[in-house]
Amino acid sequence: MKIAVAGTGYVGLVTGVALAEIGHNVTCVDIDEKKLEVMRNGISPIYEEGLEELMKKNKERLTYTSNYKEAYKDADVIIIGVGTPERKDGSANLDYVFGVSKQIAESLEKDCVVVVKSTVPIGTNDEVEKYINENVKDGILVHVASNPEFLAQGTAVRDTLHASRIVIGTENKEAEEILKKMYEPLTKEPYNVPLLATNRRSAEMIKYASNDFLALKISYINEIANLCDALGANVEDVSKGMGLDSRIGNKFLNAGIGYGGSCFPKDTKALHFLSVQKGVELKTVKACIEVNESQKTVLFRKLKNDIKDLNGKTIAVLGLTFKPGTDDLREAPSIYNIELLLDAGANIKAYDPISIESFKKKISYKLEDDGVTGTITYFDNIDNAIMNADAVLIMTEWPEIKNYDLSKYEELMNNALIYDGRNCYKLSDIANYNISYKSIGRAYHSKSIPKIKKKLHN
Repeated sequence: MKIAVAGTGYVGLVTGVALAEIGHNVTCVDIDEKKLEVMRNGISPIYEEGLEELMKKNKERLTYTSNYKEAYKDADVIIIGVGTPERKDGSANLDYVFGVSKQIAESLEKDCVVVVKSTVPIGTNDEVEKYINENVKDGILVHVASNPEFLAQGTAVRDTLHASRIVIGTENKEAEEILKKMYEPLTKEPYNVPLLATNRRSAEMIKYASNDFLALKISYINEIANLCDALGANVEDVSKGMGLDSRIGNKFLNAGIGYGGSCFPKDTKALHFLSVQKGVELKTVKACIEVNESQKTVLFRKLKNDIKDLNGKTIAVLGLTFKPGTDDLREAPSIYNIELLLDAGANIKAYDPISIESFKKKISYKLEDDGVTGTITYFDNIDNAIMNADAVLIMTEWPEIKNYDLSKYEELMNNALIYDGRNCYKLSDIANYNISYKSIGRAYHSKSIPKIKKKLHN
């Protein structure tokens, strides 16, 4: 099939490359010529495991262009995979979706199925179909289908080719059959992905309901972890005990400093906004959002409780991205904590294996604030980042951090105070070192905290 994909971010590019992998001819459309040239050379503009290999393997079936008219005019299927960022009020910004819809209407020269893969509020597909059919050339019929993605950054290629399910939402049999044909290779060996066909609004809701439920699980276990801190229970044992119940399952029950990235933050806000609009407020989702906002800065609060005056203190921050395996900094807890540290006058030594340059741009506005007295320096190895530090905040569970030699904290830091937001280390391992270690929902290990606190307060 001849397929065009609008947008070359995580959703658009991974989808396009995956469809080429299963035999389709795919044209990826973007407005950024520099980005397009990079992709033409077989280089992925995003950090995603396995993506570049598939781009090179399928280069004969992949085209990258900014000429949307040529790409859309005779495509069998056009997939919209552009961003839907949140507005200030929490609603989804659909400007990019309707911008592409306008281009499609201008360009089409034959009947076509348009697939909205972007995460959009329930009912958006109806509006897109109405808009395109009102503006397309006479005699051309467009069917719009909902086909939400369920990929996670860092595992997007695997999540697409070996998906938990494919969901297609249509209002007629013709569009349904075309999409079933497009995805047929994924429903057979070696992939065997189950496919669910439903109506458009149900497909749109499946995406939001799924993401928000996973976000709820994260916020719930984080609240349980905070209570474990207060009561002396171990959240890891609690999570394991819960996860053994097949009705609950063990996924998304790892306590930490909250979720980030491009999906959960905006999807929870968008669904809550929509529910309020419709007079059926989702109070559980509202609570989930509030819990997550608070959880992002729990490490800073733990640190501030131990070191009352952070002015002039050297604080190492290990990990900047919202999770390992991606260079995405959207809604990353590191940003919120570093902002607070800078305001408190701390001198920050930041480490991340892949996202330092991106983070510099992300935080530059804060450093230009006249009221900020703290500083930030970047390092590409952990040893230099923690050297002479008064405390360490672990924000991302990169393998380099999880496998780090614990003895070096004691050896290289001024004071071996570690605040671990991702529970990277076993408490039994920490017990072998003269380290003060606070994590999320687990016992507080403190061989030398009285001595350390005294030294810091003098």
